[in-house]
Amino acid sequence: MPDANAAGMLALQQQLAQSQWWSPETLYAQQQAQLAQVLTHALDTIPAYAQRFRAAGLALRTPALLEAWQAVPLLARRELRSAGETFMSRKVPPAHGSLSKVQTSGSTGTPITAYGTKVTALFWRAFTLREHLWQRRDLGGRFAAIRPEGTLQPGRGQRAVGWGPATDAVYATGESFALSSRTDIPTQAAWLQEVRPDYLLSLPSNLIALARHCRERGIALPNLREVRSYGEVAGDELRQTCRAVWGVAVKDAYSAQEVGYMALQCPEHEHYHVMSEGVLLEVLDTAGHACAPGEIGRVVVTTLHNFAMPLIRYEIGDYAEVGAPCACGRGLPVIARVLGRHRNMLTFPDGRQAYPSFPAELWDDIAPIRQLQLVQTALTQIMARLVVARPLTAQETDTFASRLQARLGYPFVIELRYQEDIPRSAGGKYEDFISEVASAGGAGA
Repeated sequence: MPDANAAGMLALQQQLAQSQWWSPETLYAQQQAQLAQVLTHALDTIPAYAQRFRAAGLALRTPALLEAWQAVPLLARRELRSAGETFMSRKVPPAHGSLSKVQTSGSTGTPITAYGTKVTALFWRAFTLREHLWQRRDLGGRFAAIRPEGTLQPGRGQRAVGWGPATDAVYATGESFALSSRTDIPTQAAWLQEVRPDYLLSLPSNLIALARHCRERGIALPNLREVRSYGEVAGDELRQTCRAVWGVAVKDAYSAQEVGYMALQCPEHEHYHVMSEGVLLEVLDTAGHACAPGEIGRVVVTTLHNFAMPLIRYEIGDYAEVGAPCACGRGLPVIARVLGRHRNMLTFPDGRQAYPSFPAELWDDIAPIRQLQLVQTALTQIMARLVVARPLTAQETDTFASRLQARLGYPFVIELRYQEDIPRSAGGKYEDFISEVASAGGAGA
């Protein structure tokens, strides 16, 4: 017989196994019922929300707020950063358990501190297990994770029995291994050869660097069945590189520490399904209207089970493209792709914006470039930060600049800047494109 933790997890999985097939209308109705509880709790126990709603001219009644949802003000990241604990409940329901503190990595600035409960932790584990079950993984296999967590020491791997609390409460799982992503890439590759994992989890930028190293050195990972990614944008380069070098697919998850899981990759396609049982996720255009399939907009999310620090219409800072209903039959909304933050957008002199892409296949045959990061310093200027074995020749510089200009679709002035290393954020994340022009506008901070 399962213990209380296992029973709770199994009960949630049974519910999730049914709700994934609900129609969009049924899902929305259930979300509204849960959202009503969140709004009532926020009005009763969090004065900051009552003040925000009142300032927006909204009636402080849950039915009225639901009916006027598009008028409910957005909560920006910078506001959550500065307001801090004012968005915490003064009376967390005792049944939700003790408080837990989480802190974002701060990849775009000062970290955000948020709070959850045992209920929010339970839903995090439930969606983790859902993802394992969706992807039909062999839970008895060997699982390796290369993460930036501060508790991991670079170069010193850890070994454990079981994959973790999300799975181990209800399944017998195989061995797991962990290594800090601050470990240099050659050491990571050697460690993976020793560990021989069936499944590998890491940040997309780390996975790309690792796969390229394995390709250059002829290193094989014969047991590897699948790569899992999180924390950064999982673009075409990641998927193509892992398929070409290791012969495996990439399965990505879209989550945030202060929110939890927002979307998981479909078991049958590369797009994502929103975790509607845990969050109300909106993708909004510049006018604040919901985007249609094929349109790109700002991601705005409302947590449905966090009664310690509920986030209501929280503008997380990401942009995403809405997808059409999925052929798999699940009624969960579809995100075609997650594109990144506003500061990762290229701005053209005429005001247009786009997400740039300059994958390694376009530049790694020009010169011995080990690492690249592009920074838009002005409307017509791009600085290329390069980690190289040697400086580029004049001809190589011209070739690099012309390919970059062609890829970006504008004759930007290209400046090369050589560096010993391109540092990651405090949370271990890496951005291959940063716009100081976009950042100057203050959006998505």
